[in-house]
Amino acid sequence: MEDSLDKLVESMQSEINWGFSDVTKDHAMNPRNIGTLDHPDGFSVYKGPCGDTMEISIRVEEGIITEAMFWTDGCGSSIASGSMTTVMAKGKTLDDALKIDQLEVLEALQGLPRENVHCALLSSKTLHMAISDFREKEIRESGRSA
Repeated sequence: MEDSLDKLVESMQSEINWGFSDVTKDHAMNPRNIGTLDHPDGFSVYKGPCGDTMEISIRVEEGIITEAMFWTDGCGSSIASGSMTTVMAKGKTLDDALKIDQLEVLEALQGLPRENVHCALLSSKTLHMAISDFREKEIRESGRSA
């Protein structure tokens, strides 16, 4: 995994002068919450239309996301979006985390170049899918039907 991270960082360094905000550069070069949780409460993998894949794993306690981690094989914008999305999700209720959408991620990153705005959608959609996975597991474990 470290080799992959090194390749992603190298890719981001080549993109660094494409008009990224300081916030985006920071999250791309120093991603928060990168990796995967062991035995997550919710997990998702989503491949976006651009070909980038993102994974998000969450831990939930009493309806609050206490941990969120991501992994992507994508570009620096995907790294920054995954990092920001997991930062934004931690400490939120599941319902509030579902309100994290593409626009909110873009605003938190202070924008992305037009050709990269889909990365914010990739990360927010992957988060929503991880929350859905958690809720489906809860329903199965409680014996209720969906």
